Amino acid sequence: MQCEPLRLVFAGTPAFALPGFAACRNAPGVRLVGVYTQPDRPAGRGRAVTVSPIKQAALAAGVPVLQPESLKSRDVQAQLAALAPDLLIVVAYGLILPRAVLALPRHGCWNVHASLLPRWRGAAPIQRALLAGDAQTGVCLMQMQAGLDTGPVLLTRRTPIIAADTGGSLHDRLAALGGEMLGIGLARLLAGTLPVAQPQAESGVSYAHKLVKAEAMLDFSKPAPELERQVRAFDPWPVAEAGIAGEHVRVWRAQALPADVSGAAPGSIIDATRAGIDLATGAGVLRVLELQRAGARRISAADYLNARPELRARG
Repeated sequence: MQCEPLRLVFAGTPAFALPGFAACRNAPGVRLVGVYTQPDRPAGRGRAVTVSPIKQAALAAGVPVLQPESLKSRDVQAQLAALAPDLLIVVAYGLILPRAVLALPRHGCWNVHASLLPRWRGAAPIQRALLAGDAQTGVCLMQMQAGLDTGPVLLTRRTPIIAADTGGSLHDRLAALGGEMLGIGLARLLAGTLPVAQPQAESGVSYAHKLVKAEAMLDFSKPAPELERQVRAFDPWPVAEAGIAGEHVRVWRAQALPADVSGAAPGSIIDATRAGIDLATGAGVLRVLELQRAGARRISAADYLNARPELRARG
């Protein structure tokens, strides 16, 4: 067991990292000596300079914050070395850790990753799991090494992906699971009972490429279940988009329904009622339940049809 407090440095940027930060702050026997987060940058329509959620949390807790553009320079690495970290925790930091940084802490560097490695290594594991129709996902506590999410795994927590899950709901659940798992890992490290990190399987590797806005457009030649998963995965960003009877809209909620639509053009309206707007797809019907017109708020399909009553005649 360790008598002196574990000197910990935390590196994270978005809201997903907040439960992990809280776990580090609250862990007995741990002293959080510094927080790394990405530099403040313009964001949103107004392009106002935005402070990351982790920076806000660290400043509120009185923890020193460092925001280098990169960790590659010797000066930045010397600054990190001066903190004398026993362990560096990384949760959705967004910058690559060079080998020299990985070798600095006595216990190395841990990463909380939002997938069941080796499935969905990379930038967007939550959305890719939903898009692929995975039955379950989870979080892994990984001992970092050079390479993209290739390190051996210390701890794993699993959760089913349910039919109501969106990118947002799964993000929040995995963030909380990651914080819990990290707290357990720190306690075990301090107690000397941390399990030996297990190498990732060589088979089953997949890469979760970064989401791009162009993926948001629904292609109605695809099967309805695939389109439903796309709508769920892209909530709250980038939000699925579609053309409905000549109007470009954002689709927030939809449901795949079995139906024979072999005689209908993909994307055409099969029915339009208060229950939803039924669109033909490559296989089955996609019922749009909530949508958003340009410059307007998110509304139900019933409210949309009130604004476009001519569509009801198509049902």
